[in-house]
Amino acid sequence: MLEGKALVKETDMPVKMQIQAMTSASQALDIYDVFDCISIAGHIKKEFDKIYGCGWQCVVGSDFGCFFTHSQGTFIYFSMETLNFLIFKGASS
Repeated sequence: MLEGKALVKETDMPVKMQIQAMTSASQALDIYDVFDCISIAGHIKKEFDKIYGCGWQCVVGSDFGCFFTHSQGTFIYFSMETLNFLIFKGASS
């Protein structure tokens, strides 16, 4: 799925939530320098915590690896501009 300049690589999120993820990423890129991945990730996490409740995690960068467990329906991995975005909500134990 393409949303503007975003390319979704993997997801199990509902479409409405996917669009919110890409919108939040786009807003963060408008506010912060593309090299300020920590601030971009923080912006997206705060937006998702506010809209969908606490517990969200966000990783932003051009080159990273990750292994995690997530709650079903809360995972998206996409690219936008030169960055990759990983957003998920941790699994409840």
